Amino acid sequence: MLPENETTAEARRHMAVCNSCRYCESYCAVFPAMTMRREFSTGDLTHLANLCHGCKGCYHACQYAPPHEFGINLPVTFAEIRAQSYAHYAWPRAMGTLFERNGTVVTLASALGVTLVLLLTMALVDPSILYTAQRGEGAFFRVIPMWLMVTLAGSTFGYAIIAMLIGGIRYWREVGGGAPAPGPVVDTAVDILTLRNLGGGGHGCNDVDDSFSSQKRWMHQAAFYGFMLCFAATTSGAFYHHFLGLRSPHPFFSLPVQLGTWGGVLLCLGTAGLIRLKIITDPVPVAKRLVGGEYAMLSLLFLVSATGLLLLVVRHTGAMGVMLALHLGLVLALFVALPYSKMVHGVYRGLALWRHAREKRSSGMVAAE
Repeated sequence: MLPENETTAEARRHMAVCNSCRYCESYCAVFPAMTMRREFSTGDLTHLANLCHGCKGCYHACQYAPPHEFGINLPVTFAEIRAQSYAHYAWPRAMGTLFERNGTVVTLASALGVTLVLLLTMALVDPSILYTAQRGEGAFFRVIPMWLMVTLAGSTFGYAIIAMLIGGIRYWREVGGGAPAPGPVVDTAVDILTLRNLGGGGHGCNDVDDSFSSQKRWMHQAAFYGFMLCFAATTSGAFYHHFLGLRSPHPFFSLPVQLGTWGGVLLCLGTAGLIRLKIITDPVPVAKRLVGGEYAMLSLLFLVSATGLLLLVVRHTGAMGVMLALHLGLVLALFVALPYSKMVHGVYRGLALWRHAREKRSSGMVAAE
C-alpha cells in the first residue's frame, strides 16, 4: 500500500472539505467516487488520484482554493499521489526511483537509443548501402537487418508491456479493486475512448485559466488515437510481411503506410498541442516537480512521430538510412521509458475507471443517472 506521508495527509484533509461541500460533484468521476466514502485510506486516495484527469475544473470552481486559508488544490495534490503510485507499483521495484528524475531518464534513454542504433547501423552496414538510395521491397532491411530491428524493438517493447502489466496487477491488488470480474466493460471503454472526464460535466474544463475549454480533451484524443493508429500500422506491416510476403517499404496508399501517416500527423498535433497548453496554463494548479518529465515524454512522442513522417518523405533517397536509424533509436527510447514515465497513467487510470464503473453499478448510481 502507498505509504502514509505529508501528501496523503493533505489529500485526506482535502477530501474532508470536498465531501462536506460537494459543489463539484458533477464535474468528473472523482467526486461521485468520493461521496461513496466517509473515510479515506491510502488505497482510496490512490484510487481517487488516478481517477483524476487533471482538468483543473475543481480548482477554478473552488471557494476554498488558494489564497483561502484551507488552500484546497486537488490537481496538485492528486498529481503528486499519482506520481508516487507510479513509483510504488513499478516493476522491478528498484526502478521506481526513476520517476523522481523522469525528465532526465527520458532524455538519457533518447540519447542512448539513438546512439546505439546509429553505431550498430554504421558497424554492420556497408557505407555504400547506408548512404545511397535504396528502392524496392526490403529496402529498409538492407540498411538495418530485420533480425536486428526485431531483436531491439521486440525485446524493449516486450519488457515495457510486462513491466506495466505487473505494475497494474500490483496496483489493483493493493488499492482494493477486488476480484477481476468482467464488470461494466462498456462503460469503462466509453470513459477511456471519449475522455468523458475531461468534459467538465459537459461545459468543458479549465485548460488554461478559469474560462471553459475542450482543448486538452481534443489534444489528448489526437495523441491517443494517433498512437493507436501508429501501433496498428506496425501490426498491419507485420501481417503484410509474415502472411502476405510483402516487405516494406510499402506503397503510399497501402494500409500500413496510410495508418502510419495519419497516426503520425495526429500524434504530432496532439503532443504539440499538449505542450502548448502546458506552457500557457495557469501554473498554480500544476505540480511543478512533475512538469519536466511531462515535457520530456511529450517531446519524445513528438519526435518519434515526426521522424516517422520524415522517413516516409526521404525513404527513396540517400538520407533514408540515417533517418531510419534515428527513428528506430527514438522508438527504442520510448519503449524503454514507457514503464517509468507518465505514459503508465493509461494503465492506472483505466483500472481506476473500471473500478469506479463497478462501484457505480453496485451502488445503484447508474440507474439514478
